[in-house]
Amino acid sequence: MRRAVTSGTPLPPPGAPDPTVSSAPAPHTDLTVLPDQAPPPAPHADAPPTPYAEACSAPRIEARPAVHADAPPAPRGDAVPAAHGDAAVVAQWLRHARYAPWPYTRLDVAAARAAGHRPHPIRQFVLKTRSRCNLACTYCYVYEMADQGWRDQPSAMTPATTARAAQRIAEHAAAHDLPRIDLVLHGGEPLLTTPARLAEPVDAVRAAVAGAAPRTRVTATVQTNGTLLTRGRLAALAAAGIRVGVSLDGGLPVHNTRRVDRAGRPGFASAARGLRLLARHPQSYAGVLCVVDLDHDPVETYESLLAFAPPSIGLLLPLANWSAPPPGHHPDRTPYADWLLAVFERWWHDGVRRTRIRLFEEIIALLLGLPTTTETLGLTPAATAVIETDGSIEQADSLKSAYEGAAATGMTLDTHSFDQLLDHPGLAARQLGLDALAARCRACELVDVCGGGHYPHRYRAGEGFRQPSVYCTDLQPLIRHIAAAVQRAAQNARAAQSAGAPQAVRAPQSARTAADPPATPSPAVHPPAVAP
Repeated sequence: MRRAVTSGTPLPPPGAPDPTVSSAPAPHTDLTVLPDQAPPPAPHADAPPTPYAEACSAPRIEARPAVHADAPPAPRGDAVPAAHGDAAVVAQWLRHARYAPWPYTRLDVAAARAAGHRPHPIRQFVLKTRSRCNLACTYCYVYEMADQGWRDQPSAMTPATTARAAQRIAEHAAAHDLPRIDLVLHGGEPLLTTPARLAEPVDAVRAAVAGAAPRTRVTATVQTNGTLLTRGRLAALAAAGIRVGVSLDGGLPVHNTRRVDRAGRPGFASAARGLRLLARHPQSYAGVLCVVDLDHDPVETYESLLAFAPPSIGLLLPLANWSAPPPGHHPDRTPYADWLLAVFERWWHDGVRRTRIRLFEEIIALLLGLPTTTETLGLTPAATAVIETDGSIEQADSLKSAYEGAAATGMTLDTHSFDQLLDHPGLAARQLGLDALAARCRACELVDVCGGGHYPHRYRAGEGFRQPSVYCTDLQPLIRHIAAAVQRAAQNARAAQSAGAPQAVRAPQSARTAADPPATPSPAVHPPAVAP
């Protein structure tokens, strides 16, 4: 690591816009940016929530559309970089430029390439096999937030689109000689099909990759709300080697009052039944994703999820930003750090490791200077592409929480390759590491661990994504507390060895969700061993 993490005074709360948003990057950066423009006025936030929702892998607690479609005027057409190509891509670029000047008018991708920033190939492909859902969760970022693009999508991916996706994925794997790619079946609810057809998209990709890139291994997972899991579906998924991740807000009915069907009926009983079935197939069980909800006791939430025997738990901060802050947000308080640290203390001092908690293990790995498998923390380049049911190529779904069309690129499987996606400003910015961050973040001693926070959390309407995370004041104490715990564990291990009683020092495998590639075990201090 470049900086030692200490318990020093935290940086000032980042409530005000960062000065680099409306000026050129700090002198140390090797990026070339386009001339700054005055940021347009913030778009309106008066769009009512829609009545349709879905259980997604990173939901927000509340439906708070940040912006509406009546955006301010776009920049001149002659400001569009020529490399952006055809009319559809340019149209999307102009839309992005209204809402997010950084990176869409201030980052010159060609100049960044000339300065030495090399693109990183796509390694994870999210296939939206279904664009509709059997639940109507009130917080869903797909159906209840700023981006309403789902309305224009066909309800299911056709066999022809699946075949074209398989061809493009295989082409990319072969071009970059990738050792492994990861497929994620997503939605909507991807289990809205018969058991016999569940594996068809994965089979198509594996066949195409076997022909074009025989050395590339294909892993596959499905992210579901769990309500449609049956013995038949689990058998079909297991036979195809597809692991299952489930989104759930906690292990009790009271934790899941926002997860309802279209008639307003609770979905928890069906999800719990599906999870109990899944727990009987540990080889197929990827884990559970749970959004942090300040209204619920953190330790109770954690303990209740353990009843479903998840191999990993992904604790997710609600999708929020500076224009649509999360519930309970205040620059002088740290409610999300307090919630997460209560769980950390219970998990860390448990005596046996009953499950992996990815957020904590990723922080530990980053503190030790080890690589991670997620872009929510650290400076790992983004390497995910989303394929919608109509064959359009998009960026990460989490961007949909920022503004209408925030994930769109204007690219499709028929018109563009994934190599062309790598030069899209939205993806290129998420591969720049330190150079994409605000000046305050670049100066922070925690930057190697925090990495500026999750990209969507940095958004401010009319300015873009070059802000500190809206969770900055929560991330600082969370990281410092875990750093102190790791340091104490290392000191205790050394003291025990000096006393002649060597202790095993375990390696924290980075916990992963169904939407992330498997992590590689790395040497690090960890709590006691997993119970048999």
